[in-house]
Amino acid sequence: MVKNAEYTWNAKNILDDIDYQEKDAELFKQLLHGPQKKKETDPSTMTPGTILRGRIVEIGKDYVVIDVGLKSEGLVPTAEFTDPEELVLDHEIEVYLDQPEDEQGQIVLSREKAARQRQWEYILEHCEEGSIVKGKIIRKVKGGLMVDIGMEAFLPGSQIDNKRIKNLDEYLGKTCEFKILKINIERKNVVVSRRELLEAERISKKAELLEMIQVGDVRRGAVKNITDFGVFLDLDGIDGLLHITDMTWKRIKHPSEMVALGQELEVMILSIDKEKGRVALGLKQKEQNPWDDIERRYPPGTRVKGKIVKLLPYGAFIEIEPGIEGLIHVSEMSWVKNVTDPAEVVNKGDEIEAIVLAIQKEEGKISLGIKQTEHNPWDNVEEKYPIGNSVKAEIRSLTNYGAFVELEPGIEGLIHISDMSWIKKVSHPSEILKKGDQVEAVILSVDKESKKITLGVKQLSTNPWESIEKSLPPGTIVRGKVTKITAFGAFVELENGIEALIHVTELSDRPFGKVEDVLSLGDEVTAKVIKVDPEHKKVALSTKEYFIDNNQVNHDDIVVGGSADEGEGDTNNGSPTTAKARGR
Repeated sequence: MVKNAEYTWNAKNILDDIDYQEKDAELFKQLLHGPQKKKETDPSTMTPGTILRGRIVEIGKDYVVIDVGLKSEGLVPTAEFTDPEELVLDHEIEVYLDQPEDEQGQIVLSREKAARQRQWEYILEHCEEGSIVKGKIIRKVKGGLMVDIGMEAFLPGSQIDNKRIKNLDEYLGKTCEFKILKINIERKNVVVSRRELLEAERISKKAELLEMIQVGDVRRGAVKNITDFGVFLDLDGIDGLLHITDMTWKRIKHPSEMVALGQELEVMILSIDKEKGRVALGLKQKEQNPWDDIERRYPPGTRVKGKIVKLLPYGAFIEIEPGIEGLIHVSEMSWVKNVTDPAEVVNKGDEIEAIVLAIQKEEGKISLGIKQTEHNPWDNVEEKYPIGNSVKAEIRSLTNYGAFVELEPGIEGLIHISDMSWIKKVSHPSEILKKGDQVEAVILSVDKESKKITLGVKQLSTNPWESIEKSLPPGTIVRGKVTKITAFGAFVELENGIEALIHVTELSDRPFGKVEDVLSLGDEVTAKVIKVDPEHKKVALSTKEYFIDNNQVNHDDIVVGGSADEGEGDTNNGSPTTAKARGR
C-alpha cells in the first residue's frame, strides 16, 4: 500500500500550468482548519488602576456587564453611569480596573474612577495653580462647597464670595469661574477660589470707575453696610460712604431709619479721593435745600404750625415742614410756669402753634416759642404793680435769702430777708413767714426786662430807727424781756420791738461767775438806756446804772422777774427787786 505523501503548503508543486496567489492559499488554509482563536489575557497579570477599554454586553438593573478582553467580563454599578446615552449595548467605554479578581473571582471595574482619572490627567496637562476654570457648584461639604470643574474641586467657605454669606444653599447649582489655588498631586485634589476673581474684578472696576465718575454725577448703588455714622454703598465695584448728615435735610438718629441692607439707592457723588479710593455720597443733595430761603419764608415773629417729633431734657423739636425742624426751649414754653421738663407742656405727636424767635441758617437751627402765642403778663406789670403799692399774696416757697410770693399766675415776687423786719435780725424767712400763708407786702421795685419784682413786709410800718434818738434818748428807763443770753451779755426785747443789749459789765458792780447767775431767758427787766446808735441799729442798756440812779443801798441790785408790783415796799422809792439780785 502506497503511503500518502504529506502535503506542504509552502512547497512549490506545480499541478498544472495555472498559477495562484499566496493570499488565496492562506484563505483556503483558514477554511480547512477554522479561524485561529485570539489569545486571552490573564486578569491576574493586570495592574489595579489601569484604564481599560471595554464593550457593554449586558445592561442590568444594578450592574452593567463589560467585556474588556479578559477571560471573564467585569461588572460596573449602573449608578456610575451619569450619562444615559452611554448605556447602549455594544457601546465602547473606558473603565478603571479596581480589582483583577474579587473573592468570587469577578473582575471589579469602575466607570466613575476612570472618568476621574481622565479628569485628573486633563487638569495636570492643561491647568496649573493660578489658572481660571469654569465649574458648577454641586454640593455642600464641611468647610465649604464642592465644584465640578471636570473633576471635583474644593471651594473653601472663605473663598466663596467677597461679601458676608448667610446661606450656602443659595450657591448650589450655580456655574461660575474659579481660580485654581492649589493642586495636590499626591492627594489628587484641587482647591479653587471664587473670591479672588471677584476681588480682582472689583479692583479693576474700581479703578475704571474712579476714572469715569465726576463730582455731581448720580449713580445707583446697593446698601452693603449700615453703621452709626452712615451707610456704605456698592457702586458696581467701588464702595462709597453716605454719611448720616447727607441722607436727609431733617434730623435722624440712625441711618436704619431710612435704609435697609440690600436696598438700592440713587445717590449723588459729592467728592472723590482717587489716592485713597474713597467716594463721598449724598442723598439729600438730589433735592432742593429747604434752608436756602428759610429767612424769607419764616422771618422772626412768624406764627407756624407743626408736629412735635422729639422731646429732650432741654426742649422739644417741632417739624414745621419736611426737612425743617425747630427747637422750643423749655424757657420758651410758658410765661407762668418754671418748666424743667418739656413733657410738662407738650407730648410727642402733638400738633401745636409756635412763634419763630430766631434763625441760624448756616447751622440749620430755628428757635421757636410757645408762650409767645399767649399774652405776656409782664407786658403791663409796671402799671398793675406800681412801686409803693401794698399787695396781698401767697407765699409759694422759702429760700435761705427770702420768700417768693405769687402775685398772679406767672408773676412772682421776692421778699428778701433784709426787708422782713426793721428791728429783728432775720437769719431765715421761716422765722417770720410760713409757706402757704397770705402776706401783705409793699412793692419795692419792678424790673420788667429781667422779670423781677421785689417786695417788703417791714415797709408796711415806719422805721423805728429813724426816730430812735427822740423816742429813746440816753437816760430813758425802759422795760423788756430777756430773749438771748451770751457770754458778753443779755439781749432784751423792748416794748416797741427793738432789741437792746445789756453788756456783762452793765449787769452789776459786784463780782459774778457768768450771765446766767444774774439773768435767765424770759426774765423781765427794767434798765436805763445808756447809748443809741441808729446807723448800726444798736441800743445799749444798763441795769446797774438804773439802780445807781435810784439810790439803791448797795447800788448793785438788779430788778429781774415778775412785774413792777412785785417786791413793793422792799425799796425806798418803790422800784421792784427780786431775791435773785439781793444779797450780792
